Amino acid sequence: MRRKTSLFTALALISLLSFMGLKLRIDKIPRQKLPGSSIIYLPSGKYLKYATFGYSSLLADLIYIWAIQYYSSYDIPDRFKYLEHIFSIISVLDPHYLDPYELGAMIAIYEAHDAELAFRILDMGYEKNPQEWIFPYIAGHYAQMFLKDYRLAQKYYKQAMVIEGSPPILRRLYAHATYRLGDYQTAWQNWLEIYQESQDQRIKNIALSHLYLVKSAMDKEKIEAALHQFREKFGHYPERLEELVQQGFLSQIPKDLDGREYLYNKEKGTIKAPRSPWKK
Repeated sequence: MRRKTSLFTALALISLLSFMGLKLRIDKIPRQKLPGSSIIYLPSGKYLKYATFGYSSLLADLIYIWAIQYYSSYDIPDRFKYLEHIFSIISVLDPHYLDPYELGAMIAIYEAHDAELAFRILDMGYEKNPQEWIFPYIAGHYAQMFLKDYRLAQKYYKQAMVIEGSPPILRRLYAHATYRLGDYQTAWQNWLEIYQESQDQRIKNIALSHLYLVKSAMDKEKIEAALHQFREKFGHYPERLEELVQQGFLSQIPKDLDGREYLYNKEKGTIKAPRSPWKK
């Protein structure tokens, strides 16, 4: 049994040394002539996993360290061409190695400016590790910050916030994405629940600010729709908002969350909140 273990150890070391030797030989090729040459000779992760004889995690570490160095070089113009390939190899060799998914997605979004690639790498990480909320969380952040795609962000935040151990901020991010989509009723309900359920006064204050913002948006939408109806009928905007009630366009004039009247611009037919949602 000891001889068999020693044999496997020796074969694994030979495989690793062979790989490193191949890398060293490839690295001697001038990259200006053959950009990306270090990557294109790597076989699939499935092949490498069999070749390591149980040492696939060690090889994943080696490739990851190599990838960090490789993608830090600005002298290789096409270095992002095989980005997904190299990080998928690491994923196969060690599917529960979390750092490479995060770094691969970061390189894709910040360096390669390829959001779709970043999402694929993060989705790969989530598929291999469905108990890790960090991958859909990062994907939601990228969707919101880089693409302004709040529906996609909402999807990822929802995916992340139901995972055990996920931080409370995910629920707030989901609620904000819902607001940005214009689904004010759902956003109101989400923020109201956050306010009612939180024991942290700081979180309550954040929720109150968002509730103010959501109510103002709903009221603005409602009042300005009535103002446009008034203008269509009379050819001008009313002098005062109360005329909307007098003429039957509204049952009452909504007020902000503090009970204050909205500011009305009769020339433009618009209203705005009397204060910033972040200030009392």
